[in-house]
Amino acid sequence: MKRIIIFILAVALLFSLGIYAAYRVFPMQYADIIEKYADEYGLSKDLVSGVIYAESGFNEKAHSGLARGLMQLTDETAFWVAGKLGIEYEADMAENPEINIKMGCYYLSYLMQKYENTETALAAYNGGMGNVTRWLGDKNYSTDGKTLFKVPYAETEKYVKRVKLFTKIYSRLYN
Repeated sequence: MKRIIIFILAVALLFSLGIYAAYRVFPMQYADIIEKYADEYGLSKDLVSGVIYAESGFNEKAHSGLARGLMQLTDETAFWVAGKLGIEYEADMAENPEINIKMGCYYLSYLMQKYENTETALAAYNGGMGNVTRWLGDKNYSTDGKTLFKVPYAETEKYVKRVKLFTKIYSRLYN
């Protein structure tokens, strides 16, 4: 009997540590801002969290090439979105979580409406609208002109898969 109790306690401890580790690996920072703008732009907060985790790991100062901030917006995209939202935007604003999440959610929502498919929208978020529009017109990548059955950029293909996985993880951990 004593061994059974010790075994149950050990399993409970391991399970607790596993959940604790999962929360540490997949943090939920800026939850109020994410929820606010996900709701405003008709997005799942889990999808937004998955994009942020894939893009920056929740580091608001993240820089990768030309993109910056939590949702890794390029200056070109940020200025375009700012114009649509009526924001007087300056490049250093990319590291402001509120502004970056608002603009990133607007852009992701725009892509979701334009492509009507989450995977295609995510491919455009990573690989660019011009590329995705071109791929959709190519029978090697799309049979219906709306969805991609193959993404020619390995980085973009991996990105879409990662965001989908992270979205599921955030959904399970925080819902």
